[in-house]
Amino acid sequence: MIVGVVGSGAMGTGIAQVAAMAGHEVILSDQSEIALDKAKKNLQATLGKLQEKGKLARADEVLNRISYSDNPENLKKCGLVIEAIIETLEAKQNIFKTIEDVVSETCILASNTSSLSITSIAAACKRPGRVIGLHFFNPAPVMALVEIIPAIQTDAALVTEAKELMNKWGKVAVIANDTPGFIVNRLARPFYGEAIRIYEEGIAGMAAIDRVMTEMGGFKMGPFALMDYIGHDVNYVVTETVFKSFFYDQRYKPSFSQKRLLEAGWLGRKSGKGFYDYAPDAPTPDATLDMDTAKRVHDRILAMLINEAVDALYLRVASVADLETAMTKGVNYPKGLLRWCDEWGAANCLAVLDSLYEEYHEDRYRSSPLLRKHALENKNFV
Repeated sequence: MIVGVVGSGAMGTGIAQVAAMAGHEVILSDQSEIALDKAKKNLQATLGKLQEKGKLARADEVLNRISYSDNPENLKKCGLVIEAIIETLEAKQNIFKTIEDVVSETCILASNTSSLSITSIAAACKRPGRVIGLHFFNPAPVMALVEIIPAIQTDAALVTEAKELMNKWGKVAVIANDTPGFIVNRLARPFYGEAIRIYEEGIAGMAAIDRVMTEMGGFKMGPFALMDYIGHDVNYVVTETVFKSFFYDQRYKPSFSQKRLLEAGWLGRKSGKGFYDYAPDAPTPDATLDMDTAKRVHDRILAMLINEAVDALYLRVASVADLETAMTKGVNYPKGLLRWCDEWGAANCLAVLDSLYEEYHEDRYRSSPLLRKHALENKNFV
């Protein structure tokens, strides 16, 4: 099967590499010849390094499977086309309309969107049953997880076919219902949002919060360092998209602190400044915090994360296994959030949330009915 990838940015290039290394002939398509030339050079460098390290037998064999085109007409022989362009619904709908007029009726059309509705994308097509979400994580050749998201129009057999294909590509596939943020970008919102809220309230500084979540929580990166690493042009936009898509549910409310960074062009590491200043002579931020406050910060963020995972299970976004796998393989959490709840105790988690609700009287801190049920019945999730 020939695989087409539309969009030659970092994500599209990474997906093209994954497909080519799995043995497929790949057509990497982009309207910009400059972008395609950059992608080609990046792939040559990346695959060359893999060969040097002994992780790839022959880079040239993989590179020879990849061709580059600025003409969508060249996708006509593809059996699968994966879109990886700018994260706006209109742009994705337009490109799917263009692709559909070129490829055969049996060609599968997939979107790599991280948070947009697959159903809305599919609605732009004449044959929506062949449209599905395949959400890879950046960098695609390194990150194991792929979220498979069927639209309500997607043919049922296509879900199984997509999962089998991702497994052949060496990926760990999970299946999520077509709800905003799917699994990972939904469940991870409190890691960022609640951390910012704690900072804005003056309870703890950014560096202190990051230290708490890495040392006490076991996360590889703290929330502020991670947002700077991802880039606020990506992370904030996902938060805003999820917030709007959930009909302005307060649990997903974006922050002015992050919005102002985006407006200033302080995008994080890529721009040299974000929540942190990455200049060589920048002062080291204070990360000290007393033990009681540290525990309060840790428990507050963790309770919000767990509650989000439990609510996703309650609303049948995904299975227990897929919810757990998504967070450990997609964002490298130290353990699945449902298992974490079992270890901490649903009653302890509920007590933190109820205390926050009493303090703030905000719907943001409402507990999932399923968390309350498990707390009362002393039941585990995993």
